[in-house]
Amino acid sequence: MAMRGWPLIKILPIKTNLKFVSFAKYAAVLSTVLVIASLVGVFKPGLNLGIDFRGGAVMELSKPSGQTLDLEQVRVAVDTLGLGDVQVQGIDNDASAIVKFQVPDDVPQAQVVERVQTAITGAVGEVAYSGVSVVGSKVSGELLTSGLLALGAAVVLMFAYIWFRFEPQFGLGAVAGLLHDVILVFGLIVLMRLEFSLNMVAAILTVIGYSMNDTVVVFDRLRENLRKYKQMPLREVIDLTINEILTRTIITGFTAVMVLAALAYFGGPALFGFSIALMFGIVCGTYSSIYVGAPNILLWGVKRGAAADDAKPIKLGMASRP
Repeated sequence: MAMRGWPLIKILPIKTNLKFVSFAKYAAVLSTVLVIASLVGVFKPGLNLGIDFRGGAVMELSKPSGQTLDLEQVRVAVDTLGLGDVQVQGIDNDASAIVKFQVPDDVPQAQVVERVQTAITGAVGEVAYSGVSVVGSKVSGELLTSGLLALGAAVVLMFAYIWFRFEPQFGLGAVAGLLHDVILVFGLIVLMRLEFSLNMVAAILTVIGYSMNDTVVVFDRLRENLRKYKQMPLREVIDLTINEILTRTIITGFTAVMVLAALAYFGGPALFGFSIALMFGIVCGTYSSIYVGAPNILLWGVKRGAAADDAKPIKLGMASRP
């Protein structure tokens, strides 16, 4: 009863009667365009790989007594060392900064870090260094491979779970939705030039879990309705199912997005990309459960144990209404 006082619950209707399947064709076109654009973006201009995946070092530095750093002088000082791509990002109103740079394979890592610290101190005066971490090129390559394998394994295991819990048609719809969500999150990373690091891999794995949870809720209710309404056309059963869980899905997703928005605002640069990717992934997961996973069931058809027509695939837009 206490939840009824939340304004959002009063705004959302208890029951809706929207015709989701009628817009499935348009959603399929939109999803196809976005997926293709995302895949192209992954290869060109490509992902903005972080230190975890391309090798290098990252350190945080700050001026004592609340003084501000001259970020341009820091950048110039590190650039003069010839260490390739150098990134300097101010935090806390430029009272501190995060410096990222590459470490040559033929030079000892500790020596490079010491040279960078000496150059920065000479340019901006005494500063305090903290959180220095170095990742070699070999280790970074192994991390990238392991991260991609983790994403692939997650998708395969989710497909196997849906396959055994439901029917193969449901498994295909679930995997289509998962691939859709993962690819679009990669597209967002490319579009916003977010740093692709181990944190981002964790965000994508979380998106896979959230998307699968949402899909299971839809499929579970759909299976229940298929047993209850054996004579109802499949497209109408899908519309009924989505309408029944719509309010719950919106409230759950909105609550998660609010938490992640706070994390993006207060978490600083280290968690900003992670939070943005998760927020976008939650929206994609909700969308794909409605317009990717469920329409795939409609395309492939499903056995319902009643009329013979129910076991035949029903094409979008071709089913006749009673």
